[in-house]
Amino acid sequence: MSTERQTDSGAIVIRRALLSVSDKSGLVEFAQALAKHGVELLSTGGTAKTLREGGLSVTDVSDVTGFPEIMDGRVKTLHPKIHGGILARRDDPHHLAAMTEHGIEGIDLLVITLYPFIETVKSGSDFETCIENIDIGGPAMIRAAAKNHEHVVVVTDPADYGSVLSEMNENTGAISNSLRRRLALDAFALTASYDSSISNWLAAQTENASPKRFSVSGRLKQKLRYGENPHQAASLYVMEDSPRPGATTAVQLQGKELSYNNINDTNAAFELVAEFDTPAVAIIKHANPCGVAVADDPLSAYRKALLCDPVSAYGGIIALNRALTPDLASAILERFVEVIIAPEIDPKAVELLKKKENIRVLRTGGLPDPHESYMTLTRIAGGFLTQGSDCLTLDSDALKIVTERPPTEEEMKDLLFAFQVCKHVKSNAIVYAKDGATVGIGAGQMSRVDSCRIAAWKAEEAAKSAGLSEPLTQGSVVASDAFFPFADGLIAAAEAGVTAVIQPGGSIRDPEVIQAANERNLAMILTGLRHFRH
Repeated sequence: MSTERQTDSGAIVIRRALLSVSDKSGLVEFAQALAKHGVELLSTGGTAKTLREGGLSVTDVSDVTGFPEIMDGRVKTLHPKIHGGILARRDDPHHLAAMTEHGIEGIDLLVITLYPFIETVKSGSDFETCIENIDIGGPAMIRAAAKNHEHVVVVTDPADYGSVLSEMNENTGAISNSLRRRLALDAFALTASYDSSISNWLAAQTENASPKRFSVSGRLKQKLRYGENPHQAASLYVMEDSPRPGATTAVQLQGKELSYNNINDTNAAFELVAEFDTPAVAIIKHANPCGVAVADDPLSAYRKALLCDPVSAYGGIIALNRALTPDLASAILERFVEVIIAPEIDPKAVELLKKKENIRVLRTGGLPDPHESYMTLTRIAGGFLTQGSDCLTLDSDALKIVTERPPTEEEMKDLLFAFQVCKHVKSNAIVYAKDGATVGIGAGQMSRVDSCRIAAWKAEEAAKSAGLSEPLTQGSVVASDAFFPFADGLIAAAEAGVTAVIQPGGSIRDPEVIQAANERNLAMILTGLRHFRH
């Protein structure tokens, strides 16, 4: 019978291992190394086949249990001779007596990688296929081994094979208590994450589902130097069940390590440019846009976006929804920027950007879908808030012209552009736009009229720095993320030179606002759609 040998340091010698993995990378080499240490190998199905093809001697789990795999493999390891071998305390005489009485041999090492449920969902498989890729026996064994990590080593990631073999080589086949505990932590984190992904997927398949419990999980991608401030610890986790391209999953081609604020701002920038079908560039500072534009090509869009607020753009984040070209890379190098993010980057542009090696350059390989509905989460004291993403876009049939003068065709284009940008500006949000570019942005003010005035003032300053004779807002349109509670905000916009307005409407004072627009010969559209962003 296999019973644990414990060293003076708390390390245990591995004598018997059960391997059952869906991810077979590095499996044969790892098992060969175990065999050299004299470890007996148990296995199941496809794993056993792979090991035998690698020249290894393997005992089938069905030979241990005396029971065949049944129900298309749904039942194979759920047996007392397996779970007893994992859960038995080797220092408890009653447990040892039970092992002897029932012919149970100890399992010192459990190596499991779970059925690829997340990958199956991402592949677009049907409901039944996804259900069949929910692992049952694997999590049960993992949790058992992690619970009993004082006596059993549990490995759930091929990346840990090296650590296990290193200790075995250094300690004559033994594994330390510290490594066993770390691997147990990883094991419980894995099963929690796995079940979380299943729960959230099933909730998405269930109409109007609000589960009694909601969980979120992620895989550590990197520890960050600090959070928003140097005294705050921070890390970046990837939600493995979310295929959404962005700052989290991008490949960094060059530059310093991304900071917490870099990642947050870059995410905001990339989500914004994904709204547009035409070439678009957004320049972001502190999660708010300081310039956004669309044009026939990325370079033209960048120049238009930069004109909106060149002072704030210093040290900003630049996002594109098209490939970064060499000519645009050259233009960007004329100024100090922190991050550039794009779905693709021309190799010649990469070479040019090496001139400033500290610029963080990210390639995502795709764009996030602005229409995708997903759950967002905000932590508060004692809990968290969840909501669906703001994925609604304007329905042209729902737009309501409420003024005597309708907007011109050019005004309509700019109104729709400005309202899309407004969705990504912190409330209270006001966006002035002209010719497919923002010309003034007011963000995060407690009063909407203050947002109007700040946006107009910044537009005046930008015009002065560009040597223009009149404010950029002259002849522009304005978008508001929520209704004007009073006419004063609209009047402030009119004084800045706007000719048309787009806003959700819904205020009890809408008639006053409409009257003020008519008195100033403004065109105004009500959307019925609010875009608060806190």
